Amino acid sequence: MSVQLSDSLLAEEVIQAASRYLLHLQHAEGYWMAWLETNVTMEAEYVFLLHCMGRCNRDREQKLVRHILAGQTEEGAWTLFPGGPGDLNCTVEAYLALKMLGMQEQHEPLAKARNFIQNHGGVECTRVFTRMWLALLGLYPWKSIPVVPVEMMFLPRWAPLNIYDFASWARSTMVPLSIVMSRRPVFPLENGLSIDELFVREQPSPPLRGEDGWERFFRGIDELLHLYQRFPFHIGRKSAEQKAIDWILRHQERDGNWAGIQPAWFYSLLALKVVGMEKSEAFRKGWEALETFGVETDDGRWWFHACISPTWDTGLSVLALTSAGLPSNHPSLLNTGNWLLQQQIFVHGDWKIRRPKAQGGGWAFEFMNDCYPDLDDTAVILMALSKLRLPDEERRKKSLTAGFQWMTAMQSKNGGWAAFDADNITSLPCRIPFCDFGAVTDPPSEDVTAHVLECYGMFGYDEAWHVVRRGVDYLKRTQQTDGSWFGRWGVNYIYGTGAVLPALASVGVNMKEPWVQRALDWLTGHQNEDGGWGESCLSYADPAWIGRGESTPSQTAWALIGLVAGGRANTPAATRAVAYLRNTQRSDGGWDETLYTGTGFPQDFFIGYRLYAHVFPLIALGRYKQALEKR
Repeated sequence: MSVQLSDSLLAEEVIQAASRYLLHLQHAEGYWMAWLETNVTMEAEYVFLLHCMGRCNRDREQKLVRHILAGQTEEGAWTLFPGGPGDLNCTVEAYLALKMLGMQEQHEPLAKARNFIQNHGGVECTRVFTRMWLALLGLYPWKSIPVVPVEMMFLPRWAPLNIYDFASWARSTMVPLSIVMSRRPVFPLENGLSIDELFVREQPSPPLRGEDGWERFFRGIDELLHLYQRFPFHIGRKSAEQKAIDWILRHQERDGNWAGIQPAWFYSLLALKVVGMEKSEAFRKGWEALETFGVETDDGRWWFHACISPTWDTGLSVLALTSAGLPSNHPSLLNTGNWLLQQQIFVHGDWKIRRPKAQGGGWAFEFMNDCYPDLDDTAVILMALSKLRLPDEERRKKSLTAGFQWMTAMQSKNGGWAAFDADNITSLPCRIPFCDFGAVTDPPSEDVTAHVLECYGMFGYDEAWHVVRRGVDYLKRTQQTDGSWFGRWGVNYIYGTGAVLPALASVGVNMKEPWVQRALDWLTGHQNEDGGWGESCLSYADPAWIGRGESTPSQTAWALIGLVAGGRANTPAATRAVAYLRNTQRSDGGWDETLYTGTGFPQDFFIGYRLYAHVFPLIALGRYKQALEKR
């Protein structure tokens, strides 16, 4: 038996077990959806929201306590990702939530957390969002928090800092927040509960950051806005508030959610409450829908999803199973195909602002998020549907055409594709004092662009088409000097590089060209001794961690996908990667992955996609086996 055939048979054993396991995870309706884990601020802010709404859930309180405590580290902190350093914002919010849930401050978990907080600058050094929640609860002065004026709703779309200059996730958060911050409500805690012990200085002052001229300018504007806030009257504010309320109501989804994400949802509910709309149908639907994001575990914990990912999980699962050799007309895939067709979005969302001539046809990450279909999901779903054969082939082809046209229309001027918008690249929103958190704009990224190009290649397009050629040129420009690519939505350079290489191969780029070979060499040079690949979330802040970290199934799969695409399936690096995946596979066919390999906002918000450890190894192994059998 040849070495190639032996390796192929070994991969087949792993593939069959993994396929059975993934099929077992499918929901009856045809979709896949696994847990999406983030950090403790989700549960803490749920506790805060309950208080602001004057509601309580006694049965849930101890389950929340158990979940919050489960994430505390030995030093007393809470982290943004497993194994990461203690995070001040997470720790302050967890500390307060535990006190509100009845824990006494002398209790050991709070004593350890308090020590960490005091040693890291105290409450005064937390982000704007954390201090804003404290202000809502009467624990921090509103005057010390940067202003988001509701009057920004009057800015025309051509004006700098209009709401459409912000990314979709920032926009859907800041519009309701502008109402809340203009009203400055306070919902005092019972029995004088406070966190005075967490302040290091007597008078709270906002943390300063390195400033350039623009940031000094906007800080001066913020001081003027605070002064204006103290005026007894505010010209046009009532009209501005009504414009913001109308915007919120227009952007509520059919099931009651806003933007499919926790921040936009929570703040929209708060905005409706402070303007007296707590008894409205919009509020009722929004509040009831919150329950769909909660998870109760078998060990008695309760936690809150930041988001859910059925469309994304389903598209990746189809790609995994078809790569593994599951027939395109398999009953499970027929069910999935029909479900995916039903999820396509033809109504106009915020993307229409910058692409007014385009027609709908994309897919969103969640069950219902018609306002914000995204390019990553759309590319993956189009690839998935291209692998299927459905009873209604005419409908499938029309769906593919509409998705293809929308995706093409969303190309940005620099040749790349962003997640939700086109040409959302202005830097001014990042300079205002309020925006001290995460990414607030949505410029094109290497990984989304790669998925779009890989999709085009599956439909037979190459660099002869100007759209593809501009996309490839964008990837050439954004390649790092070491040969890798940055990962915006996955950790990190392994994700970016593992996405770009199959995209280049798909659209017919010569994989022997030096710039492509540098990327392949970079991957090979970062393989761990155990045969896997890993990269810490720390790589976004510390270059020493780029391409380095404990091996994980998903990151190993991304690297293997890249090697196979680059013609290196029959190499020791690929063989060792397959051995790693085989050796770490569970007896039920799945893999364990406790580390986070998903990215929400680089440095600020990370995601543990529970399904990544199962779908990406299956995609990689399927492509590996196919490559060996072609030789």
